[in-house]
Amino acid sequence: MIKNTGFKLRVLIPAAAALMLFTSCAQKPDNSGDFKPGLPTDTACSIKVAGNYSNFESLESEFERFYEYYPNVSLNYVYLDDYRNTITSALMSDEAPDIYVTTTWMLEDDSMSSVFENAEILSDPSLKIDLDCVRKGAMLTLENGDVNMLPIFTRSYGMLVNMDIFEKNGLKVPNNYSELMEVCDKLKAAGYETPIMGANGTTVASMYYAFDFPLFCYDVIKNPGSAKSLEAMDKSAGEMMRPALEKLKVFVDRGFLNPGRCTEEIEDDYNAVIMRFFEGDVPMMLGSGDMVSGTLKRESKSEKFQSAPFKYKFYVVPIGDDGGYFLDSVNIFFSVNKNSSNLNMTNEFIKFIMREKELGNMAQIKRLITPTNNFSLDEVYSSLEGFPEDKSFSYQETGLNDAVDKEFRAAAYKVANGTMTVDEAIAAYGSLWED
Repeated sequence: MIKNTGFKLRVLIPAAAALMLFTSCAQKPDNSGDFKPGLPTDTACSIKVAGNYSNFESLESEFERFYEYYPNVSLNYVYLDDYRNTITSALMSDEAPDIYVTTTWMLEDDSMSSVFENAEILSDPSLKIDLDCVRKGAMLTLENGDVNMLPIFTRSYGMLVNMDIFEKNGLKVPNNYSELMEVCDKLKAAGYETPIMGANGTTVASMYYAFDFPLFCYDVIKNPGSAKSLEAMDKSAGEMMRPALEKLKVFVDRGFLNPGRCTEEIEDDYNAVIMRFFEGDVPMMLGSGDMVSGTLKRESKSEKFQSAPFKYKFYVVPIGDDGGYFLDSVNIFFSVNKNSSNLNMTNEFIKFIMREKELGNMAQIKRLITPTNNFSLDEVYSSLEGFPEDKSFSYQETGLNDAVDKEFRAAAYKVANGTMTVDEAIAAYGSLWED
């Protein structure tokens, strides 16, 4: 089913290395200051963007901003129902989109091959698209240095912190594992029965993924040979989970995390998490950036927040002995249909939005994390400004697949809920996930 809103296979290498392949010998685009049109401003044509967001206000905002330069261009967003099964046929149709949403899961799905066969190489220097404004962890690059997916929104995993609770109790947001333990002790002493809460489940938006999955990923990256064993479901590879699982067990045993209470009070990993946090008595609420994106619209829906509003910010969980880890994940990418009948203007629009200012504008409206390095636009994400590069990475850099991801989620859930010990979960690696 197609709904029109009516608004006017592959091997990846670290982006930093790949960018050198095509920027070292090509002139960098000049994207400083105001946008400079590269086509006649009286050009008239229609451009269609297809995606799987039912509501894309931030893109509509970019349409309006683009009209200031090209008033005769008509931009439309089309929502494709059942995107997984409709995007391929849409690209083959007579009304194929000029721009379309792509995501990382498509990379591992053979049925999506045509999606990338139709994708333009956007790293072509002649297009003058500014790839340098995108931070390292948000860029996916083919083995040969080509880029055919440009990040639009990103997310990470961490915790919403009630800043008023911390200020009231004379506490600072912790910077490392020992400080996190100390803060939780002080919060319990101050009457906060469960200092950290979240959704008690096995999804990527559950509290366990946000709490210690980034630590697991960091350990994998620091041990290059481990990814291969983990993907092979080698029993001995389960040892890689031990540091993260042991820290999780400590927090549950000390009452800093209470899975049972979370199950009783939080029904899902999105709306219920936000509304529970807005009751104002949870110091730290674990979740994903998608959860954070829903906060702004729900402030007005929470009677308790309306009667007693408080300041809150997103922080990476400081689970490591030397701090936390920023797991960079892209919500959606844009790819361009190389067979577009209006390819020049389509590329002009891509060049327009792939600038720090426009990407920041879209992220701010959606309350997701910008794919650039400028986190200052939204106070909620300001803690990420200047985050250490050696502790910031994408999931793709780990070399792991979805099966490993699921095994860890299942292990964390079982350990936290007491159905397995840490040793048992490690020994059962390869058979933990139950479909």
